[in-house]
Amino acid sequence: MAAQKVLVYGGKGALGSTIVKFFKAKNWWVASIDLHPNDDADVNVLIDPSSSWTSQEDVINTKMAAAVAGEKLDAILCVAGGWAGGNAASKDLVKNSDLMWKQSVWSSVIAAHVAANHLKEGGALVLTGAQPALEGTAGMIGYGMAKAAVHQLVKSLAASDSGLPANAFVSAILPVTLSTPMNLKWMPDADHSKWTSLETVSELLYNWSQGKERPATGSLMQLITSDGATKYIPA
Repeated sequence: MAAQKVLVYGGKGALGSTIVKFFKAKNWWVASIDLHPNDDADVNVLIDPSSSWTSQEDVINTKMAAAVAGEKLDAILCVAGGWAGGNAASKDLVKNSDLMWKQSVWSSVIAAHVAANHLKEGGALVLTGAQPALEGTAGMIGYGMAKAAVHQLVKSLAASDSGLPANAFVSAILPVTLSTPMNLKWMPDADHSKWTSLETVSELLYNWSQGKERPATGSLMQLITSDGATKYIPA
């Protein structure tokens, strides 16, 4: 039996690297898209952050088509992204909003297009939103705006005639705060019992990729952690 295949968009970031290791430990074939290679992945597709949206799409489409060689992916997990703050008075409002759009929306739209071409029927496409973006995010306008766009994209992809393969499952994870090295560095005094571990997210995405414990397609799943235990609550 051929190995199951997953594409991790953002596979060199903190969450992406954990996901790559998790799936490799389960003997999956793993492709990573990122700015830098992940040595644990079977295939790396590198993108130039200074290139245009369409140029990044062209590179990814060409390299993924060659990598899968006509076979289909079981799952595509887009965990690319980042964080930047700033309200309307911030001198970096437009700069940060532009960065957030590129990191979250560009990657999510390209992942959706790759799914239309290379995801198997019944496969999983999971994008990354944010629980705070269900409401206003005055102190991080660009971040909230980009994540809200990802939420809308999931709803569109879950609708009929979205272009995804038959019976594809699409969802977004909406974490509050992930327990990443950078978050630990910048928020050492926060209540870490309310942070969601990267291993917890990896296991959730692994189960969904196998068709297990999936919510309804189109779900925006809030990851609510308390006392170290995480609940998955549809928005």
